Amino acid sequence: MKKSLPYLASPGSITTALNRIRDAATPDRVTYDFVSTILMMKGGAGNQIVPFLKKINFVSTDGSPTDLYINFRNTKSGGIAVANAIKHGYQDLMEANEYFYKLADKDLLPLIVQVTGLDAQNKICKLILNTINNLKAFADFDSKVTISESSESKKEEKYEAIEKKGSPYKKEICLSYTINLNLPATTDQAVFNAIFKSLKEHLLSDE
Repeated sequence: MKKSLPYLASPGSITTALNRIRDAATPDRVTYDFVSTILMMKGGAGNQIVPFLKKINFVSTDGSPTDLYINFRNTKSGGIAVANAIKHGYQDLMEANEYFYKLADKDLLPLIVQVTGLDAQNKICKLILNTINNLKAFADFDSKVTISESSESKKEEKYEAIEKKGSPYKKEICLSYTINLNLPATTDQAVFNAIFKSLKEHLLSDE
């Protein structure tokens, strides 16, 4: 089955983005405005950065920076963060060869062709290769230290745990209501009896 792998039309733009991400303060949301204004990357190259960062799990679906993004800004954990980002973004390559990131270009390119199903001469294959290589320049695959999962994954696990165990804030809800009854202007007792009988049957029943 053919797979789609993440790539940038200008692979070198991820190098620029990562260098500037490391220098800039971490935003609440990584948006196009953040990329164009703070990272100073405009035009087509800048427009591709946010979707690409989401594909490699640097940015969550709602735009918030993940733990990989945050750990990348620390020079001590940055290489591990990018290594994990590559493994996340290129899981399909890992399924074909779990050590794909150690392959030389002459071996990695045919693997990309195999996974994507594209023609060997298709320029997208070369763009994928070059995008991976630009990421690998920041990556540390040999460290034994691990970093935590993305903030989005943590949120999902927290909500799943609450659903399974039941929220500690979940309590029985008690409701009360007031009925305003407008009685007809009549002295016929049968009318009143019929009204209150209906009220008891339909509104005051325990069933």
